[in-house]
Amino acid sequence: MNKAILAILVASTTLAACGSRPENPADYVTYRDEPLVKQVEHGMTTQKVIAIGGSPSNMSDLPNGGICNDYILYKDGKQQPYYVRFDASGHVDAKGFKTCKQREEDRKALPGQ
Repeated sequence: MNKAILAILVASTTLAACGSRPENPADYVTYRDEPLVKQVEHGMTTQKVIAIGGSPSNMSDLPNGGICNDYILYKDGKQQPYYVRFDASGHVDAKGFKTCKQREEDRKALPGQ
């Protein structure tokens, strides 16, 4: 029983450290075969990402000099936001199932940010 409580505490702490809106693992399962999810990797250039996913629905400048692209994934009549963030050199440094705005709000909510 103590192991179960410890596992719950570790999982809760991990989720709390990820910001105010943790990503839903079901989103990955649902959209894992979408080109942006399946093919885009950390370090990839902006040009390669656009070649894979097309033009983003929105682009945002970031405080560090990078940019963040918002995309909308569609499957079975459902829509899912997905962001791809680029560092100041134009390479992917983060991606996930949120909007750029949500990602930035979560980043600011973390201690020391």
